[in-house]
Amino acid sequence: MIRCAQNRSETRYDAECVNARQAVARVQAREEAARKAALEAESERKRKALRRTQEAAAEARRRAERAREDAEYIAEYGIEPLDAGESSNPTPDGNLPVAVVPEAPDQPGVVDTGVDTPPLTDGGNAPLAQPEPTEPPPQ
Repeated sequence: MIRCAQNRSETRYDAECVNARQAVARVQAREEAARKAALEAESERKRKALRRTQEAAAEARRRAERAREDAEYIAEYGIEPLDAGESSNPTPDGNLPVAVVPEAPDQPGVVDTGVDTPPLTDGGNAPLAQPEPTEPPPQ
């Protein structure tokens, strides 16, 4: 290459110089392809690292949102929310009906005497029948 470069006009069509120039071009092309492949591999590593960072940030945001929702739930209901798939009362195997009996609400103006007496209301809008006062038997 040095001899060919010294006198370009004379060695322009010399077979050895043509072959040398072609060989140099091939070597440069291979080196450029290798450099390009190395840069592409480095870019791919950086893209994967960026994806991992973004996924970790998204997961942190999801966890923070879940923690905020759980805190709101606890503030409103006073108990921890159930996780997905968790049940507050386990049911037996099969499709058996489960009855829930609510506690009787406190009725204003009703004093618990310890004696079972029927309620004065039946929950409807019919007039109420007032129990007749019982007088002590004469003595």
